[in-house]
Amino acid sequence: MTEPFDILISGGGMAGAMLAHQLLQQGSLKVAVVEQQADASPSKSSFDSRSIALSEGSIRLLNRWGLWPLLASCASPIKTIAVSDKGHFGKTYLQSSDYQLDALGQVIEVEHIGTVLHQKLQPYEAQGRLVWFRPDAISAITPSSEVQQIELKSGLSVSCRLLVIAEGGVSPSRELAGFTLQSDDYGQTALIANIGLQQPHQGKAFERFTPTGPLALLPLTGQRYSLVWTLAPERAAELMQCDDADFLAALQAEAGYRAGVFHKAGQRALYPLTLRRASEAARHRVVLLGNSLHNLHPIAGQGFNLALRDIYSLVLLVQRVQATQSMPAQLGDYAFSRAYQKLREPDMQQLILYTDALVRLFSNSSRLVALGRNLGLSGLNNCKALKSQLAHFAMGLTPLQQIEQQLKQPGSAVPVRQTEGA
Repeated sequence: MTEPFDILISGGGMAGAMLAHQLLQQGSLKVAVVEQQADASPSKSSFDSRSIALSEGSIRLLNRWGLWPLLASCASPIKTIAVSDKGHFGKTYLQSSDYQLDALGQVIEVEHIGTVLHQKLQPYEAQGRLVWFRPDAISAITPSSEVQQIELKSGLSVSCRLLVIAEGGVSPSRELAGFTLQSDDYGQTALIANIGLQQPHQGKAFERFTPTGPLALLPLTGQRYSLVWTLAPERAAELMQCDDADFLAALQAEAGYRAGVFHKAGQRALYPLTLRRASEAARHRVVLLGNSLHNLHPIAGQGFNLALRDIYSLVLLVQRVQATQSMPAQLGDYAFSRAYQKLREPDMQQLILYTDALVRLFSNSSRLVALGRNLGLSGLNNCKALKSQLAHFAMGLTPLQQIEQQLKQPGSAVPVRQTEGA
């Protein structure tokens, strides 16, 4: 194939498919997606039964993109968040009504997002503006000044003006493109499952800090919770071997009864927890996105919300380039890549510092540290101004505003050049 694609996305999972959908709204861009799975249908691609918490900022983005009206009926609103430290006095509460909102966020199973994106992308395939290479993967990347030359494991050779790597935390193409990775193993494992309740949850979410790490219960549709339970690896392995009755008893003992009485457990899965972040967000004609760029601890449920802001930032930059006279040349060039780096770095670093500090603060057994953090929780609950700042950050509203403000600053985004090479 001699004609280069405008953008090639490596990874057709939730982040990659969401990006493809947004890019294809932008004029006449031609997009390709390389996906390891043979079938893009939700049941066979990288979408699964996991759930994610979408912040209020992410809901606003999905609304803007025309997707939320198709997803809202499958989601459960978070009206209250109760934060506590097991065995200590510190507690704080966030309520949507305090901020004149119907919900602080929404919890939705990933497969519903996959279904909607699958349906939305089909017409672009029929038009020839979206090309899938599947099952396939990148085997080699050869950069040049104008394009990235891509060799696929199937033997095909394609090129693109901009390569977007959205393969997830384990990303072979990230290494092929020359990015280095920093990793910090937390020595913790997340146990994920859906939990049935004997009574309605009324939109309440719980984040309980325990000696082994946070235990989060997020409201789902159908009188269920999505459980994310951080444990020592040995204890997580033990709980995977328990029958449902023993597992639910252990969970009830750890979570207490404020969230209700648990009576059913879905399929359990384990995820070792490691903080990963790439050395750079972008290079010449290649950018990283989602978990290929940053893989966070689930303590604040912010991973996919951060990925949505990656997508938003990249799409805004593409729109800005399309308004120039030299779109093909500028798309992915040094100025473009540098702009993406500058746009994502503050948001990413701020959230990494925030989640990493929470993990280390609430996984510390020191009595002095425990006293300090519980005084902090109690103080937060009594200080409306501080709590409001935290709520706006957690809802993803502040980061969205920062992205938009950055783009308005001179020199912070892709410069509009009058002539090529100026």
